[in-house]
Amino acid sequence: MTDKTITYLTDAVQITAVVQKGRSDDILRACRDLGVAGGVVHLARGTGARERLGLLGIAVETEKEVVTMVVAADLRELIAETIYHTGGLDAPGGGYLYISQLERLATYIPQEILARMDDAKNVSADSPS
Repeated sequence: MTDKTITYLTDAVQITAVVQKGRSDDILRACRDLGVAGGVVHLARGTGARERLGLLGIAVETEKEVVTMVVAADLRELIAETIYHTGGLDAPGGGYLYISQLERLATYIPQEILARMDDAKNVSADSPS
């Protein structure tokens, strides 16, 4: 066991988008331009959409890319809109996204950032309400 404590971040959301193959690089680039530190991309295959849309004569690629990123909750709308438009989710078979509230998030946080977080807590605790 270690004596280091874990600092949990709250007020974060996970945005997951299932998009057409080949769209993830554009999405990551657009989100990085907005300040998102990074994301995870993996390939996935689904069932159902090809058969349903096939009746209309629209061929839908079943291999998808799943893009997942964690962002501050106050940025969720901006990032979701960026993913929606950059990922082509506004077209039939373009994919979908969903947002999940995270209860707690633990990761490495540099000591200088932790010190700033403690200072901000102390200032808000000392402020008259």
